[in-house]
Amino acid sequence: MRLIRGLYDWTMEKAAHPHAQGWLAFFCFIESSFFPIPPHPLLGLMCLAEPKKAIRFAMIATIASVLGGLFGYAIGYFLYETVGEWVLGVLGLSESFPVAACYIREQGAAAVFLAAGTPIPFKLMTITAGFIEMNIVTFALAALAGRALIFMVVGILFQVFGAPIKRVIDEYLGTVTTIFVVLVVAGFVAITQFSGGSDDGEINPCDLATEVTPG
Repeated sequence: MRLIRGLYDWTMEKAAHPHAQGWLAFFCFIESSFFPIPPHPLLGLMCLAEPKKAIRFAMIATIASVLGGLFGYAIGYFLYETVGEWVLGVLGLSESFPVAACYIREQGAAAVFLAAGTPIPFKLMTITAGFIEMNIVTFALAALAGRALIFMVVGILFQVFGAPIKRVIDEYLGTVTTIFVVLVVAGFVAITQFSGGSDDGEINPCDLATEVTPG
């Protein structure tokens, strides 16, 4: 508990740093294309530190994340064989690449929107969308909608309920941490069940995809 409290207090200090907004934009940008750590905890802590600026922070996160998504798209489109394939391999997403390509081709904007607004690795979808040459305008709009959903909801909630939420976390940090972990795990389970096929047990052909071609 002391370790968690120490990390929490240290991170809160960094979240309130004069350059915290720049760091938030930076992490949101690189997370959408190759960085493995999600920016959501940093956004949440910054909103906790300054609830009145929560919507502003959420807008920064949204815009930077979409720009990072376009960078990931460019990696897939222009540099997949030299950069994109290596990135996916390092992140352990190589086997998911054909599945992601199939879902994007089958569902289009819906697949990108789902990845942008859920714990599905967004970088997987951005690089894949570029590789299969998905319409870039459709991609950008879907990414914007998904990222705005996941970030702006956080910003609005903290803007409205920021002070009370901060007091609760300060007093019940351990409990809040446990609840957060449970929710994240539940989110992954729900997504797995959603993408695993229909209610009658049929397997979606995309889940069996093993190869992908560009364009």
